[in-house]
Amino acid sequence: MDRCEELPAPVPVFETVEECQASLRPSIDSLRHERPHVIAKCVTVDPALEEEDAELVWDINPDGTLFAEIGSPDIMVASNASSREKDYVSQE
Repeated sequence: MDRCEELPAPVPVFETVEECQASLRPSIDSLRHERPHVIAKCVTVDPALEEEDAELVWDINPDGTLFAEIGSPDIMVASNASSREKDYVSQE
C-alpha cells in the first residue's frame, strides 16, 4: 500500500450508522473493479458541522487499517483596523 487515494463514495451520507454499516460491503464490492484493494469506514459526523466546511482527514495505519475522521478546518480571519480599504461587509 505504497500509493493510496480517496475514491468517491457511492453513497456519501446516511441518516444512521446502521444504514452506513449495511451498505459498506456492497460499496466496497462496487469499487473493486477500479482498484485491487479498497478500504472503507463509516465515520460519524457531528450535526453541528452540517453548515460548516467540514473535511475528511484519513490515513492508513502501519497495520493496514484505515483511520478517518471528519472535522472543521481551523479558520483564521485577520483584520487591520488601520486599513484604508472600504469595508463592504458592514456598510449598507
